Amino acid sequence: MRSPTKDINIAYIGGGSRGWAWTFMTDLSLEKELSGEIRLYDIDHKASKINEKIGNDLKNDRRCRSSFTYRSVNTLKQALHKADFVVISILPGTFDEMESDVHTPERYGIYQSVGDTAGPGGYIRALRTIPMFIEIANAIKQYAPDAWVINYTNPMSLCVKTLYETFPEIKAFGCCHEVFNTQEVLASIVSDELKIPNIKRTDLYTNVIGINHFTWFTKASYKDIDIFPIYEKYIKKHFKEGYEFTSDNWMNSYFSCAHRVKFDLFRKYHNIAAAGDRHLAEFMPGDLYLKDPKTVEDWKFTLTPVSYRKNDLKERLERSRRLFEGKEKIRLRSTGEEGVQLIKALCGLSDKVSNVNLPNYALQIGNLPKDAIVETNALFTYDAVSPVYAGKMPEDIRKLTLPHIRNHSRIFEAVIRKDRGLVYEAFENDPLIHRRLNKQQIKELVDEMIKNTSKYTDL
Repeated sequence: MRSPTKDINIAYIGGGSRGWAWTFMTDLSLEKELSGEIRLYDIDHKASKINEKIGNDLKNDRRCRSSFTYRSVNTLKQALHKADFVVISILPGTFDEMESDVHTPERYGIYQSVGDTAGPGGYIRALRTIPMFIEIANAIKQYAPDAWVINYTNPMSLCVKTLYETFPEIKAFGCCHEVFNTQEVLASIVSDELKIPNIKRTDLYTNVIGINHFTWFTKASYKDIDIFPIYEKYIKKHFKEGYEFTSDNWMNSYFSCAHRVKFDLFRKYHNIAAAGDRHLAEFMPGDLYLKDPKTVEDWKFTLTPVSYRKNDLKERLERSRRLFEGKEKIRLRSTGEEGVQLIKALCGLSDKVSNVNLPNYALQIGNLPKDAIVETNALFTYDAVSPVYAGKMPEDIRKLTLPHIRNHSRIFEAVIRKDRGLVYEAFENDPLIHRRLNKQQIKELVDEMIKNTSKYTDL
């Protein structure tokens, strides 16, 4: 006899996604305790209509364990009507704008491995994103003020900040899988070093502290075993070659790395950096890991060109067509993401601890500003998210983190006040740029990058 299910309404903003939407659909299909309706809203209505059919076709798969109906809608109001949950996963602008975000600074000797969170690319992307999130937050306030809001969009910290600044009573948090990947690296190292097979990331305890994509573990253990000495020993033996955790070698994948940046940060700061090397490098001074392409290669990670993302989009559009026409099926297996598990916990079907991005209102990081958006563990229970106290951030790491928090405030205020001068200040104080460009060069760079994204900002 099938267990009773919790019936819920989910508004998916960015419901035409050819990536996260399919991930979310897959995990929902495998969840037998949830059912309901997913309303897909996207400015590309045709894309959300295609996902409507792809989602509804999943019910025909014998492995499907849930009963969800997918419906494409034309407006935010229709999507949010009586929504219990809101998922936000959007691309702010297009890859044409992102091409400028990532590659225009290269003419000034400033390199970025991702360009969607920190550095010049992250800030200009934010200028596009903040107005969109103000509109979304106001719509949630009007049509679904009691809904739980899950954000997957980057730049994560500024997206979540905008939601709370616009609608302070919102119940929102940001999810990111970068911490999961580092936990998997640790689990594999511990398994190798202790000769204990099949240790999973969920078998570890990690104290998460930081801001999105610049997170750290100040404690990590497997049962009663402290992981730090094991990690330190491993780094001493393997620092030069790094650690190839995945089957994808860093040289033939734009998203893999040998984790040498993590290893180096541990040697410098004695805590475990808990994000991908591509992200971590962008938070550090520009003459360290991103000085030039040869330096990046030496540290065994990659610069991700936007041309790759454009070609990948073409492939995903083609896959979308095949899925729509029934020529291909989504393979139903757990993706490793935790969004659906968090929804279950908020519905009262379980409890869950996971790392999420929230305002530091509870001072879960005791020595960072209360209005900063921070990433720590949080306990998810029925209709409640309770941040777990992570302690004070180690002072040397705090000094690395504060410039980014201050820049988040500058960029948000730049949009609200329409003050381009604050963008100049943010660039000047960003570690990738600091003392590498003069004020005139910064002004020229900012002006050109804003011009290239002017369709989405009136700054």
